[in-house]
Formats: sequence, structure tokens, C-alpha cells
Amino acid sequence: MRKRLLAAPVLPAPEPWQRIAYVPVGGLLGIGFASHPDTGHDLVMVVSHDGHGLFDAVTGEMIARVRDPDPEDSTPDEAVDLSCPGLGPIAGSRVHIAGLFGGGLHTTTADGWTLEVVVPAWPHERVLLSRDGGLPHRGPYGEQWWHIFHSSYSELRAAGFSPSGQTIAVATSSDVSLWTRVTDHSPADSSEA
Repeated sequence: MRKRLLAAPVLPAPEPWQRIAYVPVGGLLGIGFASHPDTGHDLVMVVSHDGHGLFDAVTGEMIARVRDPDPEDSTPDEAVDLSCPGLGPIAGSRVHIAGLFGGGLHTTTADGWTLEVVVPAWPHERVLLSRDGGLPHRGPYGEQWWHIFHSSYSELRAAGFSPSGQTIAVATSSDVSLWTRVTDHSPADSSEA
């Protein structure tokens, strides 16, 4: 298995997934998901040493930023549930953050996609997307499973799906990458696959 994983080059995620954003974020600590109250789009909240940011996961656009959050809410480890206060359209709510301090994101979708982090050559994590149920990946590479991200330059913080299953986010200590399968900029309908 290790040899198969090492031999698998990075490939673009398959249809219907589209990579929509790569955002440099120095000192990234973690990420979390929320839903936009008006559009239903997945939102990705990014927590870093330089503040909090909120991104629309369908367009990749930054929609809110707080550079100096209150010290007691600036990092998720200050809350027992690893959360930080929402901002912009989700102000007044709290967002669970996965990353440096723990926590996790969804690793499967209701319609059978799986996301895994493997480390066949420590310390460089690889993110695998699959339709075959995950390891040991009996299906053919590039048809049933794909190596979509290789963290060889920064420490991986979190990788996973949004609760709707419409967004994939991969965060490292220096950036966040987003993929979506919602292409019409309408509210995500998790019943569609």
C-alpha cells in the first residue's frame, strides 16, 4: 500500500469537483464551516495568528475579516468546544474550528465520497479523495481514487468536507485550498450529487 501511495501523483479532483480557491494565510491555526443565512452557500471560517476570515466556498470570495478578535475568542482553544465567534453574515453564532488545537471535519459525504489523510513519507501528508470507500483503494487510481493535495511545504492543519458535502477544504499552516461541486451559485442542495 505504501508503494502505491508514494507512486500516485497529484491529480485534479474529478468531476463534479472544481478547485475554486487557493488562499495564502500565514500562521493559519484552523478552519471551520458554516452556512450563509441568505444564500445557503457553504462558508469557510479561517482562524490565524492575524485574525479571522470568512470565505464563500462557492465563489472563493472573502466576505468578512476581523484582524483583532477579542483575546478570549481569538483562538479555538479558549472554548471547551473548540469554537470561535462567527463574523459577517454569521455574527452572533459560533463556528467549530478544526486544526492545530484538535477537532475534525467530515471525512465522508452522504453520496459516497471519502477524504483521507495519509502519510506514506512522513512528515509530508497527502490528501486522497475517493469513490471506492477509502483505504485500501481497490479501484483504479485516477478512476476511483485521487491524490488531490500534497502537503510538502507546510504543516497540514485540517482536511475535510463541509456538512453539506458540497465543499472540500484543505488547510495548512500557510494556506487554504477549496473545491466545490456547486457550480450554479445557487444554494447548495445536498440531495443532488
